[in-house]
Amino acid sequence: MTREKGAKGKESRLRLLHAAAKQFAVHGFHETKVSAIVAEAKLSQPAFYLYFESKDAVFEELVKLFHARLTTVINESRLPEIHSTDGVLHQLCHTLTSMFDYFYANPYLTRIGFHLAPQSQNMKQELVQWVEQMLSGEQRSGQFKSEFRMNMVSECLVGTIERIVFTQLLPGKVAPEQLALDIVNLYVSGIGMKQSKV
Repeated sequence: MTREKGAKGKESRLRLLHAAAKQFAVHGFHETKVSAIVAEAKLSQPAFYLYFESKDAVFEELVKLFHARLTTVINESRLPEIHSTDGVLHQLCHTLTSMFDYFYANPYLTRIGFHLAPQSQNMKQELVQWVEQMLSGEQRSGQFKSEFRMNMVSECLVGTIERIVFTQLLPGKVAPEQLALDIVNLYVSGIGMKQSKV
């Protein structure tokens, strides 16, 4: 009996998290009410307070969830180290595809993490640092031109990711893998005629 209660409690909590993510993403933090969250989850208002102290508490949990899952996606997408330009490009493409798969599967959480969370700038800065670290290491080994400042390249790349997630990926215009290929080819080959591609 206790296990059933526990399983039901986990399910109710998960329903509240999903409902809250949708309400926050669609209506924003300030416009979202606890009553709307419980209506979306088809649960009672007292049930909400069994699992969360407040609207702020559930929002904070969603932000942490986005950050933790994104970090896991990035860490788990890393391929064995290859010291060649092709190896680096495939690594970047693989990681971007994994990230885009995650964003596409979690559109409400993505909107919260990228736009609504007060910590969104910090999370994007972590992405910039990760990309810069990867690219700078390869630049030092001679895989990329030395005249480019990899911090600036990383800032541009993360800015591109943020924009196209909402204009191309989440509306379903381009599949995650193709989007990753497009970005890598753009940054490596540019838009000149007959340039090599990944």
